[in-house]
Amino acid sequence: MRAAILHAVGDDKLDIRDDVTLAPVGPTDVRVKIRATGVCHSDLSAISGVLPQPVPLIPGHEGAGEVVEVGEHVATVQPGDHVIVSWRPACQDCDLCLGGQPYLCMKYVIESFTKGNFRIGGDSTVFGMAGCGTWAEEIVVPWQGAIKIDQDVPWEAAALIGCGITTGVGAALNTAKVRPGSTVAVIGCGGVGLSVIQGARISGARTILAIDPLTSKHELAKKVGATHAVTPEDVPNALNELTGGAGFDYGFEVVGKAATIQSAWQVTRAGGDVVVVGAGAMDDMVSISAFSLLFEGKNLLSSLYGEADVRHDFPYFAKLYKAGKLDLESMISSRIRLADLNDAVAALKGGEVARQIVLMD
Repeated sequence: MRAAILHAVGDDKLDIRDDVTLAPVGPTDVRVKIRATGVCHSDLSAISGVLPQPVPLIPGHEGAGEVVEVGEHVATVQPGDHVIVSWRPACQDCDLCLGGQPYLCMKYVIESFTKGNFRIGGDSTVFGMAGCGTWAEEIVVPWQGAIKIDQDVPWEAAALIGCGITTGVGAALNTAKVRPGSTVAVIGCGGVGLSVIQGARISGARTILAIDPLTSKHELAKKVGATHAVTPEDVPNALNELTGGAGFDYGFEVVGKAATIQSAWQVTRAGGDVVVVGAGAMDDMVSISAFSLLFEGKNLLSSLYGEADVRHDFPYFAKLYKAGKLDLESMISSRIRLADLNDAVAALKGGEVARQIVLMD
């Protein structure tokens, strides 16, 4: 089958080849034929090494497809089912899973660094990003990583729900629990940032400020729900105009940089919630004074994968899409083919695109 392989961290080009094979399906595994997969900024972070991953690596973690084979102990899906791939499968047995935080389960994350389900040259192991590797025509994942959805959900929409939508909308609905009538600032208007904006709109926020240095992204941010959009230089004026200088009830950081986390802290009011959504580097340290942490009363929250329980949230977000509450079509910058992935990565580095979706032939 065809797949795009990163042979070494930092390589300029992916090796797009057609001789990749899969490891056998284990008793608790599911084999999925990928129909659509997104090109997410986290893929770029894996390619550059910001997000550590084993190599050789097939990137891609935001995908949807059709089940073609299941292991003998799998009862949740069967061949022919449409599924969204979860890049953070929850074991459903550990204390975190049983305690209501399945998005923090590490079982399969750890396993993904030692178990690669792809092969080249007959027996050479290739790993899948986050245990997935959706930039391949087929993948093998644990049954917990294949979540069944209705067959009338388009593949592109299903793929977006697999990461960007769940991460962003979930940050607003699950982590921040944005209140109706509140004020929200969102720093970063890529695919996940646009999803945060949509989550804030669905929650009934009265003011949603989109902040991005690229003015080309402002119109799209407004289309999906932002009430205002500015560049970082114009934030002080917007802060005064929209909040009287007090700050926003919620400040979302969707870039993954220490500097923008500090910016989110600064635009959030005393007692408000600062929500970190962007995936940053391990050596990028955030500095906030101990005085501010206590006396400003702000809550510094992380939102990993939208704090989702994907068994509920994937189908729920699909229902919101079908009800016209989630605008997924506007978020798709282009539809491309697997052979176009090197160009797609270059476009992602440029920062102008929201979501490029690979449609498999």
